[in-house]
Amino acid sequence: MKVFIKCMMTISVLSLIIFSGTRSLYAIQDPSRPSKTQYLWHEQERIMFVCLDPCTWQGREYDNHTTPLSGINPARLNTDQWCETAKSWGAREILYVAKHTGGFCWWQTQTSEYSIRNTPYKGGRGDVLRELSESCRKYGLNLGIYVYPGDDTWGAGIGSGGRTADPSRQEGYNRVFRQQLTEVLSEYGHITEVWFDGSCIIDVNDILDKYASGSVILQGPKASLRWPGTESGKLFYPAWNTLKKSALDSGISTQYDDDPDGDAWAPLEADVTLYNHNWFWSPENEKKRRSLGELMGIYYKSAGYGGVLLLNSTPDTTGLIPSADVKLYSEFGKEISRRFDTPLTSIRDTAGVDLEIRMNTPVRVNHVILMEDYREGHHIREYQIEGLQGSEWKLLAQGSAVGRMKIEPFQTVEVSAVRLKIKKYSARPLIRSFAVYNVADYNYSPDPYTENEWKQCGSWDTKSFKNKTGRITIDLSRFITKPGQYEVVFTSSVVITGMKVTNAEIFFDNDKLTQQSFLKRINDSNGFYINRTAQVAEGSSSILEVEMSSDNAVFQNRGEIKIRERGAGD
Repeated sequence: MKVFIKCMMTISVLSLIIFSGTRSLYAIQDPSRPSKTQYLWHEQERIMFVCLDPCTWQGREYDNHTTPLSGINPARLNTDQWCETAKSWGAREILYVAKHTGGFCWWQTQTSEYSIRNTPYKGGRGDVLRELSESCRKYGLNLGIYVYPGDDTWGAGIGSGGRTADPSRQEGYNRVFRQQLTEVLSEYGHITEVWFDGSCIIDVNDILDKYASGSVILQGPKASLRWPGTESGKLFYPAWNTLKKSALDSGISTQYDDDPDGDAWAPLEADVTLYNHNWFWSPENEKKRRSLGELMGIYYKSAGYGGVLLLNSTPDTTGLIPSADVKLYSEFGKEISRRFDTPLTSIRDTAGVDLEIRMNTPVRVNHVILMEDYREGHHIREYQIEGLQGSEWKLLAQGSAVGRMKIEPFQTVEVSAVRLKIKKYSARPLIRSFAVYNVADYNYSPDPYTENEWKQCGSWDTKSFKNKTGRITIDLSRFITKPGQYEVVFTSSVVITGMKVTNAEIFFDNDKLTQQSFLKRINDSNGFYINRTAQVAEGSSSILEVEMSSDNAVFQNRGEIKIRERGAGD
């Protein structure tokens, strides 16, 4: 197809240099732009999680240590199959859970008896991490490592970040975890990504500086990535890669902390299960396998919102990814390629605020993919995409954040031209790609954003206060039913007198060691954000304890406590 392309904005000599081959943007690192390490990670777009653990044999989400080591023998385990599966849907990295909450280690380590060397697998000489490392090199895939900071064998439970229930054991566990992290980062080749699920309270900065200076890190004091706040695989729009450095330094910043004018860069990694909602294989969980349509909807709202999609896979007790899963991954990769490998036309590597593509004859279109050259940061702040129908320009789509990629689907229309109008920008917009598509067999369905409804989860009354102070415990277990971010607010019935929540603590699964950074006050209000990062399984609990004070001893006051999950319901 012959097209006429028009770009409205003078392109400076600097811009011409930027788009003429390899450039060096990283000599002086601006923290509000991606580092070279972050950029290379982000360009992967799709990553495959691999979750295998003794809990796989138990049909659980967390290892309860009921499976004897003699019963753990994934005799058919084949890391080449894992890599072939990853490549079938376009993943460029495998993020491997080398150690989960129960403490079982899949590599040859002397730090724990609870490890692969004490199982029948390959006569105790197996090292799944090494096998995977070699397979990743063979298939040209990057390798990421998940080593849980906690460890049940040491009494450092879920959400503890590695803090032991018995303080006298803390120093011993610190040495063990530091040695484990050193082993996985130094003995298995380059590690692209390091995951500290739920952050890490153990000081490992020196180890990361030595062995992971070229790795991105999720959570912890040296975090350079962010968890979105849900395990739906979907980002909220707009999705910005920037935030305040103070929020990033907390170690558990999420998409709540998005700030287009932030002074730190930390992209979003949208994790999601293949079995809804379970990370580990069991015969029952296989029945919860997502459909191809669900996966495509997730892709549009993860990679298509400018993030990276982290899609789980879970080998069964044989060590192989189930054949029906393998088939679905392949179909997923093919469908992404079918839709987006070949645009009708595109503009690439240019700068402008008004870009136009004219066709020789009218054509049917239903998607535009817009990509910003985000190595320079977020410049685009507001845009419109319009199509020329007859002599009139009609709005096709509009948005704000672009970043790496924004997929814009819309109702199929016939147009003779398509144009991009950038309405607001913080600096010269650098367009990596403006591509137009007509995806066959596609039915557009608008998906408006709707907030989840507030639910009452408790109440308070100053009648129970003593000396203007009160304390209340709220059981949120029946409201927090899955990992994600939740909002809790304390309302007041009386205007002339007030109440202040002076202190609040959250405890998950009756564990007093839960890191209190999972609870964050909303500005200076009586509202809180709660991050539930751990899986919600049978027996899980979420208990909020608050201390309150009243500013008036004469007038009584009361109110409701309400909760909602953040964002739109699925």
